[in-house]
Amino acid sequence: MNQAAVSIPEKIFFKIGEVCDITGIQAHVLRYWESEFPMLAPQKNRAGQRTYRRRDVEMVLRIKELLYDEQYTIAGAKKKLQSDLRGASKLKVVTPEMSAGQIAQETIPQAAPPPAAATPPTQSQTLTTTTLPAPTSRTSETNEVVPSSTMNAVPTNAQRIAMQRLKDQLHELLVLLEPPQQRP
Repeated sequence: MNQAAVSIPEKIFFKIGEVCDITGIQAHVLRYWESEFPMLAPQKNRAGQRTYRRRDVEMVLRIKELLYDEQYTIAGAKKKLQSDLRGASKLKVVTPEMSAGQIAQETIPQAAPPPAAATPPTQSQTLTTTTLPAPTSRTSETNEVVPSSTMNAVPTNAQRIAMQRLKDQLHELLVLLEPPQQRP
């Protein structure tokens, strides 16, 4: 079964029954997979019901493909997914001002390794403080600098989408960084 052959509706959240209908997997199997695959971690709403996001549904389809089509064992599929996630760990930098095309092109560069023998800071270096200027932003129309305190406090829809993407990316990164024994 190819993931591209399955049509995932354009929604933000999916209930477990909807995910079952989309993927053809029964609810008890999904709950079992959640316990076996740490990268499949739907959030729960206030009522305690699982709320899957599009990436969770895509992960279910990938797990289904590995287990049913490619005949991986649970352990083998888990290792394969972890190696795939490590390979795709180049996170994209998303800012509210970026267009969709820019979001697809921007990536975070790999961090440079620390120097071999770092010297500890001297007392004068540790006592030095720097006063930072007040945060500012540039308006898109006139490109003038505007203090952040005068900016509109209500985020735009594009800003909300960018913040949600960033939150999702941070959640995925935190899942990858958790030691295996602490994962649910």
